[in-house]
Amino acid sequence: MKLPVPCRRKIDFAALLCEVKFIAGPRCSVARSNSNRGSAVYGQRTGDVMKRERLLTASSKATVSEAARLMAGQRVSAVVVVDDGALVGIFTERDAVFRVIALGRDPLTTHLCDVMTRDPVTVDPERTFGHALQQMHAHGVRHMPVVTDGKPVGIVTARDALDPELEEFVAEARRREAIR
Repeated sequence: MKLPVPCRRKIDFAALLCEVKFIAGPRCSVARSNSNRGSAVYGQRTGDVMKRERLLTASSKATVSEAARLMAGQRVSAVVVVDDGALVGIFTERDAVFRVIALGRDPLTTHLCDVMTRDPVTVDPERTFGHALQQMHAHGVRHMPVVTDGKPVGIVTARDALDPELEEFVAEARRREAIR
């Protein structure tokens, strides 16, 4: 019996980044245009877009099972791994699938330090959200800790780019370009 495949909207990061480059103007580090148009959400500080309340942290000594329960309880797809207040890694749903389940490791005894992504790509809260998106695309990641002085203060995700406000912004930018 075939199980139904959930409909998932594919994110076209390349197209999204083209919009960022086109729209963001000089305030955005990924912009290549001399446009002086406002950048709305893409030009906002990452610190204003990030999810503080969704930042979930765990010790590198926590087990995969403990981290998975935390993630499920908070309905998030990543946990930032912190030791002594400093960021040491990130553990995501993909890590659970590819580094634990697919390899037959026991989630009850496997520690995060053995399967996390060490030294993850991070962004400063003062950088633009457009810059964060560009870095996520360039490094092939979906979650990026926002860090100040080596300490995580929030997280931005590829899902943040799907925020209805962002979609409306891109649609409005395309509409304006079409009437020029």
